[in-house]
Parts: sequence; structure tokens; C-alpha cells
Amino acid sequence: MSRHKGPPPATGAWQEGDPPGRRQWVTLRCPLWLEVNACLPDVRLAYETWGTLAEDRSNAVLVLHALTGDSHVTGPAEPGHPTPGWWRELIGPGRALDPASWYVVAPNVLGGCQGSTGPSSPAPDGRPWGSRFPILTIRDQVAAEVILADTLGIASWAVVVGGSMGGMRALEWSVGYPDRVNAQFLLACTAASSAEQIAWTVPQLHAIRADTGWQGGDYYDARPGDGPHRGLGVARRIAHVTYRSEPELAARFGRDHQDGEHPWEGGRYAVESYLDHHADKLVRRFDAGSYVTLTEAMNSHDIGRGGTAAALRRVRARTLVAGIDSDRLYPLAQQERLAVGIPGAGSVRVITSPYGHDAFLIEAEQVGACLGELLAAIPGRSLGDIHPASAHRGQVRGQPMRAVLAWPTRAPCHEWATSRAQHTYDLLSINPIG
Repeated sequence: MSRHKGPPPATGAWQEGDPPGRRQWVTLRCPLWLEVNACLPDVRLAYETWGTLAEDRSNAVLVLHALTGDSHVTGPAEPGHPTPGWWRELIGPGRALDPASWYVVAPNVLGGCQGSTGPSSPAPDGRPWGSRFPILTIRDQVAAEVILADTLGIASWAVVVGGSMGGMRALEWSVGYPDRVNAQFLLACTAASSAEQIAWTVPQLHAIRADTGWQGGDYYDARPGDGPHRGLGVARRIAHVTYRSEPELAARFGRDHQDGEHPWEGGRYAVESYLDHHADKLVRRFDAGSYVTLTEAMNSHDIGRGGTAAALRRVRARTLVAGIDSDRLYPLAQQERLAVGIPGAGSVRVITSPYGHDAFLIEAEQVGACLGELLAAIPGRSLGDIHPASAHRGQVRGQPMRAVLAWPTRAPCHEWATSRAQHTYDLLSINPIG
């Protein structure tokens, strides 16, 4: 049974009038041109920061969240933030990203539902965007984040960090804006979404759109219990199975029945109750429209639009790639291809875990060791600049944490553009140039 009382709201999105929490906002100065040959007006991004930006702006770190994450990377659940920080073990005194040394910026992604412009946000006519919200790509999301960086006065990031969808955006940053990323940590992600990854999302999207509460995407005035929470819950159940591993589920649940229930008498298996729990949590803190928008953005992810090798060669950033040995959604072979294709990336760091894809959020010690390795190799910084606890005194399979990495040289930048819908978009600009 759910521990929540009452029916779920039509949307779990943050809305105007809700407590702002730690959020700050940037409003884009002009409409944002999108890859679908449309523009999105009145865009704003919510973000949170930790630490102080150095006078020379050399200590800025960009942390990018996954599909159902948000800007609240660290900190407790509090008014405005319904859940604790999702990577709280990595940011804080003595941790890999110590605010005493780093200025950490974490935006809520464009299309999200926790303060940034998305389907639940007011359109220019004051009504929620809903079904009118345009299709977004990962590249569009990064174009908005570039404007956030400009507004903050950050010409280049010391490090860009991201796992899963956040890793897709980190890679898009380093390929599309190679002069603006000095180092990057790519975790449990890929250069292009595969047929299987897209296939896993198809039943999720169908489940949401088949929910009678979906109303074509225009459900925001629905009463609690009348929104598309059933479809979103099914989508979450499907997705969550891909986030974990078969051995973990077998060890935790086996064929056990939920306490006090029997499947032959209308009850549930223990693993079924587990999935119900995660579905109920999500529908109360997330938005079905954002889930559809962000899932479709992930499906669109293709760093080279078919020219992956050439795209990866554009990367100038110091790069550390890590994958998870039990990840069946973003298998290790995809990270190995990234490491081979990015100049100087070296070998993939392998996070050993039974937890599958979710290990990028769970295995804080191993993830922190990888990040500590990358931070320690940045010119002008050493392990002495980082509190010893941030290194976790650990080792991730692949190379010791203190290994010296081989980084790419600063080769001349090559022009790279993509043509679509009669327009050519320079990757260093959000504006059409042809």
C-alpha cells in the first residue's frame, strides 16, 4: 500500500506560488530556436548553486541531471524540494565537489517540471503549454544551458558532469562547444540512443498517452486523481525494471509474496509492490508531459547525427568515461565506444555494482573516486586541493584513482554543422545562419 494519502495531483510539477526552495532563475533574453525549426519564447531555467565563483571564473562545475532528476543535487527535502538531493554524497565539505574549492551549478533541464520551462509551464497566453509544447532535442536543451552560462559570466566550465541523460547533455556540450568545456565526466551514457533503448521507451509513452486522464496532453486543470497518473505510473514501472539488474531483483525479492498478501487472492508479489512504490512516488513529484518530452529528447540523442566518429573527435576536453558492469539499459560496450572515440579519454572506468543503471546514483564511493581522479588531473590543481575524504581512498576497476591520464592536445577547431529543414545551425550558436 502507498504511504501517501489521497489521490495524486494532476501533475507533480513545481508551479508558480509553490515555495522556491533553493532555486534561482534565468530568463532567456530572446526566443530559443529549436531543431524542429520552431522557436520557444519566454524560456527560463531554474538552477541551484553551491560555493563561490572564483574571480577568474576557473572553478565552475556544471552538474547535469538524469530523466526524472532536477536541480536539487544536494540538500534535504524541504519546502519547494519534495525529495532530498539525488547526488548529495558528491557535493559538500570534504566531498569530491567541495564548495570550498568549486562553484557548482545544477540547472533543471529545459522541458523539465521543477522550475524550468516545460509542458506544465505557462505559455504566452497564460495557460499551460500542454499539447502545444514543441519537441525538444538534447542539443536544444544544451543551447539553453549555454545561455545560462553566459548569464552567469562563465565562458568555460572547469568540469561538466553527467550520468544517463545528464551524460548525453555533457557530451553535447563538449562536442558542440569544445572551447567551453575543459574537462568532462561521462557516466552511464552513450553517443546515440540505440534501437533497444528507444524500444524500451515506446510502451512507456503509449501507456501515458493511452491514459484517459492524458487528454491529449492538456490535463493541467484536472482534479486530483483525474490526471494521467496511471499511465505515468506504468511508464515508471517499465523504466524502473531497466534501471536495475536481474540478479539484484532475484536476490532482493525472488518469488516472495508481499507481506500479508497472496497473488492467488488478489495480492501482489514483493517485486510488484516494489514497483508500485516507485510509481506512486514519481507521480506525486513529476509531470507526465515532462516525462514524454524528456523521453523523446533522449530518443533523439545522436551526437553526430550519423557521423559519430567525426563528432567525438571534436572533443577537446579532458575526458573520463565510466560505466557500470551490470547496466542492461546503457551497457558497458557503449561507454567503451565513447572512450575509444574521444581523443585521449583512455580506458573506461568500470563501476562494479549489482544495482544496474541506477548504480550511477547509488555507488557514491566509486563514482566519487572517478570524479576525484578527474578533478585531481586538472592543471593547477592537485589532490591537495581536494579534501582527502573526497577521494574515498578507493579504486575503480580500470585504473587506480591516482593514475596520470593522457589528455588530448588542443587541436585546431574544425567547423561542424548540421543541415535540417532548410536551415543550417552553427553548433556555436542557437540562431539560424542560412
